[in-house]
Amino acid sequence: MTPEKPLTAEKPQPREAGTPTAHRRRPHRVGALALLAAGAVAVCSAACAPGSSAPPPAASKPSATAVRTDASALGNVTLTVWDQEVRGGQAAQMEKLNAAFQAKYPNIKLNRVSRSFDDLNTTLRLALSGNEPPDVVEANNGRSAMGAFVKAGQLRPLDDYAEAYGWKQRYPESVLRYSRYSADGKLFGEGNLYGLPQVGEVVGLFYNAAKLKRLGLEPPRTWAEFETALDKAKAAGEVPLQFGNLDKWPAVHVFGTVQGRTVPPGQIGTLAFGRKGASWNTPENVKAAEQLVSWVDKGYFAKGFNGQGYDAAWQAFGKGQGVFLIAGTWLLADLQKALGADLAFMLPPGATPDAAPVATGGTGLPFAVTAKSPHPDAAAAYIDFITDADAMKVLTETGNLPVADTAAQTVAEGPQKDVFTAFGTVTGKDGLVPYLDYATPTFADTLGAALQDLLAKKAAPQEFLATLEKDYKTFAESNG
Repeated sequence: MTPEKPLTAEKPQPREAGTPTAHRRRPHRVGALALLAAGAVAVCSAACAPGSSAPPPAASKPSATAVRTDASALGNVTLTVWDQEVRGGQAAQMEKLNAAFQAKYPNIKLNRVSRSFDDLNTTLRLALSGNEPPDVVEANNGRSAMGAFVKAGQLRPLDDYAEAYGWKQRYPESVLRYSRYSADGKLFGEGNLYGLPQVGEVVGLFYNAAKLKRLGLEPPRTWAEFETALDKAKAAGEVPLQFGNLDKWPAVHVFGTVQGRTVPPGQIGTLAFGRKGASWNTPENVKAAEQLVSWVDKGYFAKGFNGQGYDAAWQAFGKGQGVFLIAGTWLLADLQKALGADLAFMLPPGATPDAAPVATGGTGLPFAVTAKSPHPDAAAAYIDFITDADAMKVLTETGNLPVADTAAQTVAEGPQKDVFTAFGTVTGKDGLVPYLDYATPTFADTLGAALQDLLAKKAAPQEFLATLEKDYKTFAESNG
């Protein structure tokens, strides 16, 4: 994923996945926060990638050695931390937390390397196979990243630290599962714990409330009302749905939102986690693909959407170009700064006003400890610090969506409260479904390319789904 800073181009966050985006897009001790000015954080340039390549170590197992949780007693340590918190609100929370950590633990120096989501994904693979990898990294939850790193023995299981710091009480298992893998990297969602996220994520509908009002419309209560609003916006000369798909992965979030109106959540979960027992070749998935293509035919997207970048699209929305934007909550701080009181957010509506909520989402990228780090105790102490209850307050203050203690935060009326309410509602009613690109190690590329072809009408819905089915079935049957 993927949601800060003024409207200047940055590489995307998903999910991220996203992821999550990812895509993806997540302080401690109030006393320490008062010393922010004293906590200078060393920022390494992008050129300070770790050393030369070396064979990966054997798969790691949780250590039986007693862990040390008193960070002040660890001696002088330098921790190299790689993160992708580059946008305004994301960068702000990381700067505050890092400064507070160093103020409390002056014996631990933070060497921070901040990269865009895409750059981090590209360089992390090489870094983890080198002789001097970073100590702490944000690793995309998906199989092609965290799953592959676990399989190669490049990340340290954190179960011993979870026990020592009480992380299982801090986070519900529904959150921890997004950072769990079996030791061989085959099973996603169960097994050892390999990281902790800071933020929650949900993909929904950002909308320009002022534009909607000028169109004589209320926020849509049903999916049919949403499509009616798109149609009226088009007739009024507005861009109904701002969208940029040059990066390919943004369409995953849009398709996932449409899919959630037609496919049962349980089936989406089975597909997204790469389990046996589901299929892409179903009438419900065909209906979702057909609806997405119909939006192209009706001109609901901005012109040239397949050639427009993700950042350019949301920045255009922030400048008032577009009525709706399907995107993740990681964009909240940026868009709120741009649109102010005109910005609003809602979950994708269902077939009826009282339909159970279904939305794509999960957690931001987890912070993990590399297997070769010589300072695992300091690394775990850092992760604990940036994910505790005080950290969740800092995340709230900087416009982010904390993954834990969400209901305990106090926020003013407006888009931030919209986001907190939406996340609380969808998680409370078990309506959050995983990012689709989690499915297989190659599914992010497969799905992104297939969606671009579908939207360009180079592939029919059935052909699109056949492409996904081939990748999914091949992996699911061989991974058992």
